[in-house]
Amino acid sequence: MARTSTYLNFPRCTEEAFNFYKSIFGGDFDGDGIARFSDIPVAEGMPPLPDNDKDLVMHIGLSILGGHMLMGTDAPESMGFKVDFGNNVYINLEPYTREETKRLFDLLSEGGKVEMELQEMFWGAYFGSFTDKYGVNWMVNCSEK
Repeated sequence: MARTSTYLNFPRCTEEAFNFYKSIFGGDFDGDGIARFSDIPVAEGMPPLPDNDKDLVMHIGLSILGGHMLMGTDAPESMGFKVDFGNNVYINLEPYTREETKRLFDLLSEGGKVEMELQEMFWGAYFGSFTDKYGVNWMVNCSEK
């Protein structure tokens, strides 16, 4: 199903923040709950994950007002992330088709800076991220095959 959500990056406090939001909005975490960095399958050439990063939140989602999905992740510096005000919020688009995903990615990223090219991801989605020419952070994630 196509939807738009808000994606938040935190400096090692995602679980705490989302438990706070859950206490206010109620409900349960989306899908299987909290996905941890230790859940990432090890790929050839991938550097080892530091022990103190393994229990960090890789992904979490919580439905808030009107069905809007609030999602988040920890952004460990060991993986090259540095959370600063302004780079911690993304608009996450989840189009119905891969064709629409590519169209939105190509048009919105034109003149901006691509962080991750569109590609197949281990969670089964076609994903990419970028900052548009106006400084807005976007992610596109299509789980349709």
